[in-house]
Amino acid sequence: MSSTSVPSGEQPVYRILGPLEIRDVAGGELRIPPGRQQTVLATLLVDANRVVSLDQLIEAIWYDDPPATARTQVQICVSRLRRALADAVGPDTLVTRGPGYELLVADGQLDARTFADLVSAAAEQTRAGALEDASRLLDAALALWRGPALSGTGSRLLEAKASHLEEQRLNALEAHFDLGLRLGRHHQLIGELASQVTANPLRERLRGRLMLALFRAGRQAEALETYRVGRELLVDQLGLEPGDELRRLESAILADDAGLRRSPAPEAPAAPAYPPVVPFQLPTDIADFTARDALIEQTEQLLLGHPGRRATPVVVLAGKPGVGKTALAVHIAHRIADDHCPDGQLYCDLGGTRAHPADPLDVLGRFLRALGVPGPAVPGSVDERAEMYRHRLAGKRMLVVLDDAGSERQVRDLLPGTASCVVLVTSRVRLTGLAGAGVLDVDVLDPDQATGMLAMMIGAERVAAEPAAVAALVRLVGGLPLALRIVAARLAARPSWSLAWMLERLSDERRRLDELAHGELMVRASLALTYDGLAADARRLLRLLSALDRLSFPVWVAAALLEVDPLQAADLLERLVDAQMLEISAVERDGSPRYRFHDLIRLFAREQLDEHEQASGRRAALARVASGWLGLACEAHHRIYGGDFTVLHGSAPRLRPPDGAVDRILADPLVWFEDEQDNLCSIVALAAEAGLDEHAWDLAVTMVALFENRCYFDDWERTHRQALTAVRAAANRRGEAALLCSLGSLHLSRAHPDAAAEPLARALATFEDLGDAHGKAMAHRNLALVDEARGADPQARFERALIEFRVAGDPVGEAYVLGRLAQTELDAGDEDRAGTYLAEALRICDRTGTPRVEVQLRYRLSGLMMRQGRHEEAAEVLTELLTRARAARDLAGEARILHRLGLVHAQLGRRDTAERLLVEALELHERITGGAPDDGVRADLAALQALPG
Repeated sequence: MSSTSVPSGEQPVYRILGPLEIRDVAGGELRIPPGRQQTVLATLLVDANRVVSLDQLIEAIWYDDPPATARTQVQICVSRLRRALADAVGPDTLVTRGPGYELLVADGQLDARTFADLVSAAAEQTRAGALEDASRLLDAALALWRGPALSGTGSRLLEAKASHLEEQRLNALEAHFDLGLRLGRHHQLIGELASQVTANPLRERLRGRLMLALFRAGRQAEALETYRVGRELLVDQLGLEPGDELRRLESAILADDAGLRRSPAPEAPAAPAYPPVVPFQLPTDIADFTARDALIEQTEQLLLGHPGRRATPVVVLAGKPGVGKTALAVHIAHRIADDHCPDGQLYCDLGGTRAHPADPLDVLGRFLRALGVPGPAVPGSVDERAEMYRHRLAGKRMLVVLDDAGSERQVRDLLPGTASCVVLVTSRVRLTGLAGAGVLDVDVLDPDQATGMLAMMIGAERVAAEPAAVAALVRLVGGLPLALRIVAARLAARPSWSLAWMLERLSDERRRLDELAHGELMVRASLALTYDGLAADARRLLRLLSALDRLSFPVWVAAALLEVDPLQAADLLERLVDAQMLEISAVERDGSPRYRFHDLIRLFAREQLDEHEQASGRRAALARVASGWLGLACEAHHRIYGGDFTVLHGSAPRLRPPDGAVDRILADPLVWFEDEQDNLCSIVALAAEAGLDEHAWDLAVTMVALFENRCYFDDWERTHRQALTAVRAAANRRGEAALLCSLGSLHLSRAHPDAAAEPLARALATFEDLGDAHGKAMAHRNLALVDEARGADPQARFERALIEFRVAGDPVGEAYVLGRLAQTELDAGDEDRAGTYLAEALRICDRTGTPRVEVQLRYRLSGLMMRQGRHEEAAEVLTELLTRARAARDLAGEARILHRLGLVHAQLGRRDTAERLLVEALELHERITGGAPDDGVRADLAALQALPG
């Protein structure tokens, strides 16, 4: 809240500033039974719009002495509350979120949050000097209190929360008295102050305000008596003298200090601190940003100046290319983020001006993952993703920045559904079709603003020394920020040049620069000036880099494009940075910089590429970069699996940086895969489009190491479909079979065995025709998994896969199949044969160093131990595996291990531990699958809870 308006008399739905009360949509009171249900609801409300764990709820009810059935009782309470709130407030108000529950509260529904907003707004008005407005806001905030917070709940945990709320109330009350004294209301405040001092006798700030009010009312003796009583109280009860502030005030009153009769500036009440919540995705603000003050104020007023409205505030910054829309949006976003959007910021470059703009489906997927939704829980359709996105943002105070939107259609699904969020959009078109959006035109800089921008970048002394040349330069480039930045960069790089000489060069080289106000031509002309001033090798590098679409790139990419030494490439990149043709976007893990294009400069460079580079040269350069990414991806896979195991590779060449650099880059290979996910996926698409079929399919299947581990199913399917197009166009049968085999794995990961069968059968037929043992092994393995999922006997296919893996020399694939065969034998009751298979498989893992497969095998070993009655040993094995699965962020593995560990503890008679583990397994499975229950876990949990005692 940032205006002086005070909320209307409409009462909040949830009231915790006093006894707990809930009002339904009709205005009546919803009665919540006292005891556990009130405690659970109150605990959820004090952390509204945040996940409250099951353990927190148990602690709130029973503190440190919960009964054995505590979790079940809490789940029953939550179920009843969910039904009651759905009828009284609305559906989907109380939702399950791992590892607990979340109560979704919109703006204005919770009195404590409204109180905090009013106090924060009052602080803003105080800093602005609007004391009357600030006083009214504080009065409204304090009027929300109906008694001690959360009174009647009887929970030690909630008592601590209530104490925090009470401290906020007293801070607001003190700020209220400060404002009253500042406004000369000392006579009216004395009675209220005296009452509060009686209620809070040890609070020195309140006592000081009462002394000051009495003194200003001409009651000096009473002011001194108030001090004396307070001092005696502090000495008697605490053995302490009053603080320095109170002692100085007493001395000033004794001296009849005239300065006390003036109203001192009140201390602004501190806005309540809410812990920041990820994501924080804003790009870095520009350090030398200047001008645009009126536009910034107008934008912020549209976004923040109407707190009572119901619709999401949306502002579109529209303007011609190069006018600085993105820089302005990011600058405004940083200005408002901390104070007005404490729950985080989302940012996406929509690429509306590119040949392939960002699809709302993909953007929603990114946003949902940034908001904590696991990959498997992200829905498949745009509508479902948009619904989940709006649900996740409900009641949150977040900022969404959508950069370079190409159309209203690209934006609509990305808008939140709550007025507590704000949205900032940039576009080259005005997007007037966005209902309710404020559209602001971003124009060129006026002469004063442009002069200030030059002074900021090249120094005020140089600008002041040549005012006529500055004015002429500004006129020549039409006040366009991008053109000004390029000119200033050349001047900053050459301190010996005068502005007059720069002006003469511009006039001589491009007579048409006086037409810079006519759209994109002005950008092209100004960029050409800088481009023409580059050395030939820097110009060629700029052209070739533009072929990589919107990628950010490390130094080695430039070296691969030009086939030069990395240090030489780094020097050329820095020249391009100095010329403002590239910018540094980040720093790599090895300390080297990472680069990216400004979008308009990339488009300009792409034009030069089309004009100066032959198609064969462009394709060869792209092939070298794709070989570099492929080399790193293969090495990352090698480090994860201990070799080129359980993956098929093609004949595309692989490049790699020196060993030392590889070790730094791939210190954690799975983290590297995740960091470079966008780049790797984009290279697959570019390689496929360029007809580099071997690069495309090899890189796509190598990335499964990431896709499978992190459940990135959308990217898995997209990259494989793109690569399939390329291999089919090239009649590349082995590449097609490898992709089909991998797509079969994808369908199995999605629990769709029927969809997996057909592509796997086609892949196997091709591998058999080609005599490819490794391909046959992987296809047989996956088809065995299909049989298993369908309830058929998989043993024959697993045995065939084992033979083929041995022929192909893939020990990790062999170990995996041995583990599956062990499970088959175990299911058939042959424990000895199962143990033999497992022992052989574990020996292979010891030899190859393959932690991922080892975890799977040791999990199967725990099942054998359970069959043999070795439950303590099984518990030790599973506990270790659980730690490893959590460290690797393997959610599916963690859920399986929790399930089995719960069963082991049940066999050992540890019923409470078993129940806790099974509930965790069930909730984690529902989180992974987006709510789909695991019937096996649910049945085991029900059986456990049905046991007597």
